Amino acid sequence: MIAITSAGISEERLQEIVQHIEKFGVKAHISRGVDRIVIGIIGKFEPVLMEQLRQMKDVENVIRVSKPYKLASREFHPENTVIDIRGVRIGGDELVVMGGPCAVESPEQIDRIARLVKEAGGQVLRGGAFKPRTGPYSFQGIGVEGLEMMAEAARKYGLLTVTEVMTPEYVDICAQYADILQVGTRNMQNFDLLRKLGQTDKPVLLKRGFAATYEEFLCAAEYILAGGNPNVILCERGIRTFEPYTRNTLDLAAIPSLKTLSHLPVISDPSHGTGRRELVAPMAKASVAAGADGLIIEMHYDPDHSMTGDGVQSLYPDQFAELLRELEKLAPLCGKTFSTPKSSAVPAG
Repeated sequence: MIAITSAGISEERLQEIVQHIEKFGVKAHISRGVDRIVIGIIGKFEPVLMEQLRQMKDVENVIRVSKPYKLASREFHPENTVIDIRGVRIGGDELVVMGGPCAVESPEQIDRIARLVKEAGGQVLRGGAFKPRTGPYSFQGIGVEGLEMMAEAARKYGLLTVTEVMTPEYVDICAQYADILQVGTRNMQNFDLLRKLGQTDKPVLLKRGFAATYEEFLCAAEYILAGGNPNVILCERGIRTFEPYTRNTLDLAAIPSLKTLSHLPVISDPSHGTGRRELVAPMAKASVAAGADGLIIEMHYDPDHSMTGDGVQSLYPDQFAELLRELEKLAPLCGKTFSTPKSSAVPAG
């Protein structure tokens, strides 16, 4: 249930309404818009409370939200959520590009890739320090040391960082080093992890499970929001279908659908969404045309020898730079701004 206040309500009156709501044993979440304030009421539905709110002064309307994801719903927050991380605004007018390797391998590797991301015009350095792998004998990442390497490289080149966190126990340590904490597809319904992420103020990039519906995806986001963390970024990274040619099937329809259902920013991962290097750029551009707020793209200067074996979906530096130059032309046609450095030609090596 949500209560919409009248325009110009005072802070004192707003708090009086919130206190009244919470007497019923439910939680009140406040969302401030340009003209109105929406109070989301989370907990067991009480018809008496609904009737009382409808009769209250300074309450313009009361709406029962039937969706299981209340705080993530567009009804609760009609305006788009914009997450500002040191001047990089995700969900606003700016197209945000996250680039980097699947995993951090060495100080030299991540430093070199950070420089290439910055020179091409990217704003966020991606890289895994803890890697959930299908096989137990595959490279699992280098842990906290990798976080330190990535943080140092990002500071050097003025980039933000995003890295995956796998368990609740690692949330705090990852939050010390990374600007954005990523939840991978396998952990989308790791509810203990989601609850822990709800207790931090770090932005969370939540990837869609490879067999998850939109509702299941948004319910996962709801766990984080309900814990008190409003900074959730949704990521469409492809779903598993019957088609074996691509690693996954990138669901482009998810982008406008999620933006209709929810106020949260939506980005796209065309690297995991296709698993094929030659498809990354076309699907990246298609994602922007579909309304994505950003992209997360794998890039490596020597993908054939990357330690994770995901090199087949990693762009070479010159391909990454060329894609970003093309996005600079495309973004304004899709309601976004994006610019690359004037000397963004990056050598293949």
